[in-house]
Amino acid sequence: MITIYHNPRCSKSRQTLQLLESKTNDFEVIKYLEDIPSEKELSEIIKKLGITPIELVRKNEAIWKEKIKGKELSDKELISAMITHPKLIERPIVIKEKKAIIGRPPEKVLSLF
Repeated sequence: MITIYHNPRCSKSRQTLQLLESKTNDFEVIKYLEDIPSEKELSEIIKKLGITPIELVRKNEAIWKEKIKGKELSDKELISAMITHPKLIERPIVIKEKKAIIGRPPEKVLSLF
């Protein structure tokens, strides 16, 4: 089973979803701005991505620039900030079993197949 953390307003996320639809119909779409992952879920996603929390943050978002940029935050605090402000989570994230990929560019997710 494949899971995509999707934002319908994001063109890269929509393109990634189209790629998934062309490969399989066995996937789940999670609109993470509405169905916000828990701290545990987001931590597991980061682990599957093989990155640090700061690498998952969208640093061009206004929320980041206005409220967080320049502060020294621990990994746990960064995860908490992403849960409080899910727009900060880089997208789309596609997960298949124990591996996850950020679909930027969307073609990166093809390595899961």
